[in-house]
Amino acid sequence: MSDSNAREHLDAKHEQNREQRIEAIKCWVEYIESEPPEMWGPQQNAVVNDQLDAAQSVQTSASHQQHVTAVAAEILDVSDESDDDSESVTRD
Repeated sequence: MSDSNAREHLDAKHEQNREQRIEAIKCWVEYIESEPPEMWGPQQNAVVNDQLDAAQSVQTSASHQQHVTAVAAEILDVSDESDDDSESVTRD
């Protein structure tokens, strides 16, 4: 297998993984839209808590931890901006 074939195979695998993640997200959105928060909220919390536990159990470098903290802050900033935008639209 040449390098270009290996690269194409890897690209195809990444694309397949991306499509599977998108389908999983669509299924999750469909589920939370069809069920009350009391049903899916504890499930979502369990997933998030497990992810946090897994991340804390892995030895990570200080720079990686700083990167994760920075990404989380950016996500919160964008979320806050979205909330502000939706509030200004509803006020108008």
